Amino acid sequence: MERSILLEVKNLKKYFPITKGFFKREIGQVKAVDGISFFIKEGETLGLVGESGCGKTTTGKTILRAYDPTDGDIILNLDGVAINVAKLRKEELKEVRRYMQMVFQDPYSSLNPRMTVREIIGEPLLVNGIAKGKELDDRVADLMRKVGLRPEYMRRYPHAFSGGQRQRISIARALALNPKLVVCDEPVSALDVSIQAQVLNLLKDLQEEFQLTYLFISHDLGVVEYICDRVAIMYVGKIVELAKTEEIFENPKHPYTEALLSAVPKPDPKYKIRRILLRGDVPDASNPPSGCYFHPRCNYAKEICKEVMPNLEDIGGKHYVACHFSKELSLRGVLSI
Repeated sequence: MERSILLEVKNLKKYFPITKGFFKREIGQVKAVDGISFFIKEGETLGLVGESGCGKTTTGKTILRAYDPTDGDIILNLDGVAINVAKLRKEELKEVRRYMQMVFQDPYSSLNPRMTVREIIGEPLLVNGIAKGKELDDRVADLMRKVGLRPEYMRRYPHAFSGGQRQRISIARALALNPKLVVCDEPVSALDVSIQAQVLNLLKDLQEEFQLTYLFISHDLGVVEYICDRVAIMYVGKIVELAKTEEIFENPKHPYTEALLSAVPKPDPKYKIRRILLRGDVPDASNPPSGCYFHPRCNYAKEICKEVMPNLEDIGGKHYVACHFSKELSLRGVLSI
């Protein structure tokens, strides 16, 4: 059965003003998210990948309205009702936010050190008037069991836990209100490699049990390949390629994706990796180049790339690419590197 679309993002933009002087006169804008569009189906995991500073985390926070969008639509479909989160007033957001939660990158700074685990996990239930007293304790204990923590630890403070355990607490807090969408902002990047696999498996198990939908933000392609159904590649505030995970890894169609895949390590020590080293630096989001933002670093760029911005288009099989020569280029996937 075809799964329905839970989240649809249309032409989303988030610009931050650059100000100068005592009167904070605006002299420019940082285009952190610059007109991106995608959708996520119910029960699906969409990976959002790119270099640091490309706008991944800003995208996640804007979808949850931690940042107000500059332009665009964020459509959340709840029981057949389409809600444009981007247009909601502050007082209307509280009811919708219970369906959208976030797991942050750093478990050491995302938990209040002055609150016990019971207070951290139970706060959403208390604030929304769902549970209190003995019922709250029972709900917190159940959530702790779901994420692999012992309920008797609920009176402890975050400093008493390891990084992996803290991230489990963060996940339990995110699940407290039975959300539909969970934005995972690099949830395993701050953890030891041995712990990463445990947390990733936990996320997959919880997704199956609670029918969760994930927007999984990461820079680790190995992690993305393991957990994501589809992958969107982001560069300087724009999505340059979007397709099924296996299609991205085996048959990339954008030169930036090819360069990212060339950095994926091979488990075979005898295999020599041919890295694709990009020239120059990532463009400034406040002053991006003309045409395709990637053209100053692209090995395949031609004159049209310097002048015309390519649109994100379906080249077949729901494989979306923003490149003038995507149908002509023969690029190396991760299996052929």
